[in-house]
Amino acid sequence: MPAHNLTTQKLMAKIIALANQKGGVGKTTTSMNLAASLAALEKNVLLIDADPQANASSGVGVDTAKIEASFYNCLIDNIDVHEAIYTTDIDGLDIIPSHIDLVGAEVGMLQIPHREKVVAEMLKSIRDEYDYILIDCSPSLGLVTVNALTAADSVIIPVQCEYFALEGLSKLLNTIRLIKVRLNPALEIEGFLLTMYDSRLRLANQVYDEVKRHFQELVFKTVIQRNVKLGEAPGHGMPVILYDADSTGARNYLALAEEIIKKNEKKKTNA
Repeated sequence: MPAHNLTTQKLMAKIIALANQKGGVGKTTTSMNLAASLAALEKNVLLIDADPQANASSGVGVDTAKIEASFYNCLIDNIDVHEAIYTTDIDGLDIIPSHIDLVGAEVGMLQIPHREKVVAEMLKSIRDEYDYILIDCSPSLGLVTVNALTAADSVIIPVQCEYFALEGLSKLLNTIRLIKVRLNPALEIEGFLLTMYDSRLRLANQVYDEVKRHFQELVFKTVIQRNVKLGEAPGHGMPVILYDADSTGARNYLALAEEIIKKNEKKKTNA
């Protein structure tokens, strides 16, 4: 359970969903490593694993076979969200883990009134306990992902620097537009994040240029480079910043965390 020393200044978490219905784009890698990097920069962070594969949970060291309450129980059994929050080995980083049961959540949620807003309601009671709440969505545009986007202030869209990078993005952007119109008018795109970038490959540079041309200032300045350590770290149950703090992957995600913090603090001062 979280045991943060909250300052007298009231927190109001920025809720960021990480979504792309295309698998293998670095979404879960980004969720866990961005969460860990924000915590390393002294932010109080909650990572919500909303993907039945539970890779973000095991990737920060949670043994999903031993947990008593998960994101699924919050959605379907209506348990108090605090009961599903677990601490991690990174100071300032908590997690609501996932469970394979989440595969069946959408059917269970059909009976719930206002079923698109279950997660938004769930997070109301903990929003003042964190600086950032990150939601790792499953690679689908089903009801659980719709819930995450309805609860979120913004969405990060990882895009891999490979063939067909932009394939399916129009579908995702259309879903975001619909949610904005019908469920969550405040939803914004936090940014498009280019992942698996290898500057030596002409294709990677072409994809980078194409994404920049399409989305311009919505593309993060930080690019996540291909990095062996990033791939190895989850197997050891830790984010890359704990596995190898000097690796390219760790430096990339710290830079991304700094970029997001700077951007959001600038918004606050301009508000």
